[in-house]
Amino acid sequence: MTAGVAAQVAAGGAEEAAAEVRTFLDGGLGRIVLNRPRALNSLTHDMITALRATLDAWAADDRVRAVALTGAGERGLCAGADIRAMHDDAKAGGAGTRAFFRDEYRLNALIARYPKPYLAVMDGITMGGGVGLSAHGAVRIVTERSVVAMPETRIGLTPDVGGSFLLARAPGELGTHLALTSSSMGPGDALLCGFADHFVPSARVPDLLAELPAALARGTEPASTVGGLVAAHAEPAPPAALDARRDWIDACYAADTVEEIVERLLNSGVAEAKEAAELVLGNSPTAVKVALAALRRARTLPSLEAVLDQEYRISCAALESHDLVEGIRAQVIDKDRDPRWSPASAAEVTAADVARFLAPRTDDELGLA
Repeated sequence: MTAGVAAQVAAGGAEEAAAEVRTFLDGGLGRIVLNRPRALNSLTHDMITALRATLDAWAADDRVRAVALTGAGERGLCAGADIRAMHDDAKAGGAGTRAFFRDEYRLNALIARYPKPYLAVMDGITMGGGVGLSAHGAVRIVTERSVVAMPETRIGLTPDVGGSFLLARAPGELGTHLALTSSSMGPGDALLCGFADHFVPSARVPDLLAELPAALARGTEPASTVGGLVAAHAEPAPPAALDARRDWIDACYAADTVEEIVERLLNSGVAEAKEAAELVLGNSPTAVKVALAALRRARTLPSLEAVLDQEYRISCAALESHDLVEGIRAQVIDKDRDPRWSPASAAEVTAADVARFLAPRTDDELGLA
């Protein structure tokens, strides 16, 4: 941190230190720090609102030449939405969470089209909503500590925040595997699957961020300045573990139904494939089936905005379902890791059940596309 920034932060006093989103200018660099480290920087609606207001203001501010997003603490950028709050709201009808989804997905679209270089440091845990704030940016950094995931099917939801857009465009069937199992990616996997652009060791990130303001002041083109400095700090990434599994992943997940995918995984003769089948079978059967349909459709949709519109329909429908509240209860509230899904198996989830999640919502569409 430069002396000027240190003075600015200190001047903010206790109120700024307690803010859930810290924003400040360091020369021509707009800095955003997610600041709920005890909650792994999980997102509240107020944080989404603050982020949107900041980005809108900086887009029109000539002093800001680029933006950098980081997370406070040592554990990660962001673990996603505050799902404890989502659990309580869903039990009360879900109006607050629907509003959260609406504003969050609009923010994801803004980040993807932001008029200035938007750099995201995906250091440590970056999941769900954290992916939405980072993986749509212009410059996306992972480190050796990065754990990137869209783990929604584990709690009765499906990949959202534009995650299904990214997963649908991952090589082969890697995205299908990640969505249905809720598995995580290391830094090499995130690069392979299109969630990140550069590998920068975590020890070099502070120097990179410290050098950016001066580089922006010297450079005439912010995008090339940011890209060049990041490239100068980047190193070859660790191997992508998923790359070695492409044969069985592509063969098994190319099936048209969840039931056939599981059958192929179990009969493949590959121990890792059997483990993947067990993960799929442990997740919400409804969410898994809806996720498969959503990813297949996302491959044909023309834009991120169109996919976000689809995700909004699905997420709102999930709020009205049994499995989201039950999944969060089992994983986060009671932590018994024994969700009682309804329906209890993929075979019991009908085509009509899936169609209800994908259907347009009367007078409640996101309307981005």
